[in-house]
Amino acid sequence: MTRAELDVQAGGRYHIAFRTQDGEEHDVSGVYQEVVENRKLSFTWAWKSTPDRVSLVTIELEPDGGGCELRFRHDRFFDQKAADDHNRGWTATFSKLDEFLQPMVEL
Repeated sequence: MTRAELDVQAGGRYHIAFRTQDGEEHDVSGVYQEVVENRKLSFTWAWKSTPDRVSLVTIELEPDGGGCELRFRHDRFFDQKAADDHNRGWTATFSKLDEFLQPMVEL
């Protein structure tokens, strides 16, 4: 992460920039559509390189025993290639999140 500006409220904007392990830089921003504390975030998603291609991300958290279940959806893509590319990126991100959280789960 090289930049993160977040105004987490309905109508608030965010801007995130990051560099991948291979040195590629990415820049994304959008507007929060819905914010329900500890339950739901919904926000638009547009890359700096393709600002006219706005998609929608929705994250929901549901209590589950002593933890929670995370439901993630990213839709309204420009085309199938964009959907496939995002699927690969999110899959890698969630794998990293799983690795990060695993030691905490084992406690």
